Amino acid sequence: MKFWMPLLKPFLVVLGLLVLWESIVVLFSMPDYILPGPRAVLNSMYDNASLLWEHTLVTLTEMLLGLVLGVLSGILLAMILVYFVTLRPWLLPLLLITQAVPVFALAPILMLWFGYGLASKVVMTILVIFFPVATCCYDGLRHTHQGWLDMAKTMGGNRFSVLRHIRWPAALPALASGLRVAVVVAPIGAVVGEWVGSSAGLGYLMLQANARLWVDQMFAALTVLAFCSVGLYFMTDLALKKLIPWQPAT
Repeated sequence: MKFWMPLLKPFLVVLGLLVLWESIVVLFSMPDYILPGPRAVLNSMYDNASLLWEHTLVTLTEMLLGLVLGVLSGILLAMILVYFVTLRPWLLPLLLITQAVPVFALAPILMLWFGYGLASKVVMTILVIFFPVATCCYDGLRHTHQGWLDMAKTMGGNRFSVLRHIRWPAALPALASGLRVAVVVAPIGAVVGEWVGSSAGLGYLMLQANARLWVDQMFAALTVLAFCSVGLYFMTDLALKKLIPWQPAT
């Protein structure tokens, strides 16, 4: 019973949303081409299970590759900002510029540079998650308690040992916050890339269904995408709680 308790609240939330959704459809007599009911969407998911699975694998691959590369790039930049002080005034504006231009506006350019295959969607995902990871990791490394750094220096710790035993463990809770945000926003980069140009993926499937007025299939793809995002978030959150037990409880 104790094992299932953490899943009870999310289950009740999903159940409540489904009841609300069905109530809106019934009360306002919504036609299927505007808002299909949950049962129509579930039927579409069942009828198109193999198609949805095929496109889900493509989108998940784009998201996971973008997550891995984006997290590594963000951590690398954060460490450069902390340890190479002379580069900081040059790199910080560049970091802000990457977010000043909406990723939606960059999508056509990325398609031109990287083509309509996997690479452009992975780059889009990296651009979306790079900023929260880099800023959170940078803040965590920069705000290491000065007393701990002074003690490590007194004990003869070199730069690498201070990073490994003091700065890095102190920065991990902040980095964990950035990772949670990154996991949630990763689908934005992948799906926007698929909308601009692709031949596979849940975003592509939604576009095709929309063009044919298969609204139930469009909602089915959207539902699968939402479950992927929520599932990735909970798996990441659980892993971070196990790996970083000293982070503040939320």
